Amino acid sequence: MYNDLRNIAIIAHVDHGKTTLVDQMLKQSGTFRENEEVAERVMDSGDLEKEKGITISSKNTAVKWGDTKINIVDTPGHADFGGEVERILKMVNGVIILVDAAEGPLPQTKFVLRKSLDLGYEPIVVINKIDRKDARPDAVLNEIFDLFVMLDASDEQLDFPIIYAEGINGIAKHELEDDNDDLTPLFDKIVETIPAPEQEFDAPFKMLVSSMDWNDYVGRIAIGRVEQGTIEQGQEIALLDRNGDLKEKAKATKLFTFTGLKREPVEKAVAGDIFALAGYEKVDIGDTLTATNEMTALDYYDIDQPTMAMFFRVNDSPFAGLEGEYVTSNMIKDRLMREIRTNVSIEVEQTDDPDIYKVAGRGELQLAILTETMRREGYEFAVSRPEVLYKEIDGQRHEPFEEVVVDVHKDYSNRVIDNLQQRRGIMTSMTQEGDNNRLIFKVPSRGLIGFRGEMLTETRGTGIMHQQFDAYEPYAGEIPGRNSGTLISLEKGEVTSYALEGLQDRGTFLVEPGDSVYEGQVVGINNRSDDLVVNVVKKKNLTNHRATQSADEVKIAPAKKMSLEQCIEFIDDDELLEVTPKSLRIRKKYLDFNERKRAKKKAEA
Repeated sequence: MYNDLRNIAIIAHVDHGKTTLVDQMLKQSGTFRENEEVAERVMDSGDLEKEKGITISSKNTAVKWGDTKINIVDTPGHADFGGEVERILKMVNGVIILVDAAEGPLPQTKFVLRKSLDLGYEPIVVINKIDRKDARPDAVLNEIFDLFVMLDASDEQLDFPIIYAEGINGIAKHELEDDNDDLTPLFDKIVETIPAPEQEFDAPFKMLVSSMDWNDYVGRIAIGRVEQGTIEQGQEIALLDRNGDLKEKAKATKLFTFTGLKREPVEKAVAGDIFALAGYEKVDIGDTLTATNEMTALDYYDIDQPTMAMFFRVNDSPFAGLEGEYVTSNMIKDRLMREIRTNVSIEVEQTDDPDIYKVAGRGELQLAILTETMRREGYEFAVSRPEVLYKEIDGQRHEPFEEVVVDVHKDYSNRVIDNLQQRRGIMTSMTQEGDNNRLIFKVPSRGLIGFRGEMLTETRGTGIMHQQFDAYEPYAGEIPGRNSGTLISLEKGEVTSYALEGLQDRGTFLVEPGDSVYEGQVVGINNRSDDLVVNVVKKKNLTNHRATQSADEVKIAPAKKMSLEQCIEFIDDDELLEVTPKSLRIRKKYLDFNERKRAKKKAEA
């Protein structure tokens, strides 16, 4: 037994305060020097993570509390990154489940809790943000207990320890009335209730690779927990794939353990500890590193399969290659292959066309994050509308359904209910909390494409939506598509004020004067449901006559600017999104008007 070690994961729904709590744990455990400047949400290291305020990939850290080393894994809270959560749980011996004192348990809380209970963990429940004005800790505790019961928790799991916390202020309490001002109760509870890893020191070394990293100096870095035995720097170790087949034998060139936010080089790693190891170029998540005298693989915990796919293709628009650094088919393929080495919930498949790759993932957001990441790295490409992945079960077509929770003011409830019902959603419950209603629906995943934007419009930006994959169910039938058509550019050129002024009554424009456009590019949203070809590059004929001064003062409504996620939600089946480091352009798959007509006839035949 290795009593001075604890391995824990912090799990929660998105935005319930995991990363902020870890910040405070690092500060109060003396990990940082007193005069050291530390950024907020220090564990969210990626630019996108900082901008969006969400954790995308799990992070490892460690703190010392007294004589005990506590390895902490901060996991993503968004449903689309559930693949990260599942494999991280295999690395730890217990979990802290964090729940917002106002919002209560939400779909991702249920998802991560189910996984933890299935693994036999007895969670510590932390009710966070008790300092919120709308906090309702007692009611939330009852909801958490009901959730444990619903997920068939054992008697031991139902007897969970409870901590109340103000994560942002670094305060934890056993009871709401306590007046202590630090996280001591939480640290003590971790040491007291989370079991130390029970590992064999004398057995041959074995480790399951649960996470991956990259370093320019040492190459690929495998991260995981030592299941048994010990490993020393320079020792020859075998790398086995998930089936137990040998991939390579090599020496462990570098060993690292986690201390605070740093990776510290060490000579030796022992059973039970989480550590990182370099020296294996072919290593992938799910592989086993093992002593050469005991060549058997550890069981790999299989993750849930992707439910949605998009097609990534070489950009073939008239502006191709003008703004991106990496534009060829091989460059895009290499980048996608690099992604699946560290992101186990993404799958990449080559299509019949060498310039098009099918990329499947957990949901729209995960695919949008990959798209945005590649864009920032200098890639230029085009993506299609997301489509769900169907399954054949007992001779019948099934599709993925999601559990959707919408918190909305009661004045807007009916609009949201009508919209979701049109998208084949079935309401499973409706509860009132003050002036807000909480609506819970089961909706086909394809019915949710584009819903978030419509919901925000219908609720004047006040609705809050959470979604989580539920199950594959029989095909739900046709779902109406986008209800607005598009305005399509007639020719290539530069947008003029004169042209836009004459077309303003046709719809909302996505471009503004001075923008370069090409034939077949979507330049606006039509007020009607059909597509309309318009000339946005038309110039005013010069004459010697000038009317009053006001005739030259053109008043044009500002262009509608859409984010990457909004563009992906908006595009239809016959459209693509051109993605470059500088621009996002929606375009028709067939840029020529006559080609579009022929393709439409062929599709209808």
